[in-house]
Amino acid sequence: MGQLTRLFVTHLHSDHTAGLPDFVFTPAVTGRAAPLEIFGPPGLKAMTAHVMKAWRQDVDIRLHGLEPAEPRGYVVRTRDVKPGEIYRDEQVRVVAFAVNHGNWKHAYGYRFEARDKVIVISGDTTRSESLVKAAQGCDILVHEVYSRKGWEKRTPEWRRYHAAFHTSAPDLGALAQRAGAKTLVLYHQLPMGETPDELVGEVKAGFRGRVVYGKDLDVVR
Repeated sequence: MGQLTRLFVTHLHSDHTAGLPDFVFTPAVTGRAAPLEIFGPPGLKAMTAHVMKAWRQDVDIRLHGLEPAEPRGYVVRTRDVKPGEIYRDEQVRVVAFAVNHGNWKHAYGYRFEARDKVIVISGDTTRSESLVKAAQGCDILVHEVYSRKGWEKRTPEWRRYHAAFHTSAPDLGALAQRAGAKTLVLYHQLPMGETPDELVGEVKAGFRGRVVYGKDLDVVR
């Protein structure tokens, strides 16, 4: 955990930020020796400031009580960023791009360019031309998805919501094919009653590359 020194946040929905305090503090408690740098959309800096304020007593006791502690591990530097290159070091270049996620004014995907591989993460988004452009020729595209067949069984209100905020499996297959992605990893899956195999089948109807139904702790190469 001490190696967790960079964090890229796609948007500020609670299911994508409720783990922020854990990411900030647990690695610090277990030995992170460098400041944490956090990048994300406007509003993230204010959110992080509130997190640090909420745990102020905890940090004070850990740093000034009897517990051995590395003060630099509790330093947090948060940056509200705009689309474009937002980070670069000797290992990786990171580019943020805007995606369409319903009513959110700022929602991002990220393109990670390493020496031997390009990985693109969609964040939460409906069908997005900016993502097709950002994912061109990527080795791995990690993208959210919902089942079109399951969606058709839902109420009009839920169908309207999912169509505006998320990407159907057939749309994702077509999108990944246009982008020329080599491997497509499904995450943030919303099967809506369909099995993983059925969801993958909906995607494969429009995509000729490899499709992986992502699971926690999987390693995809």
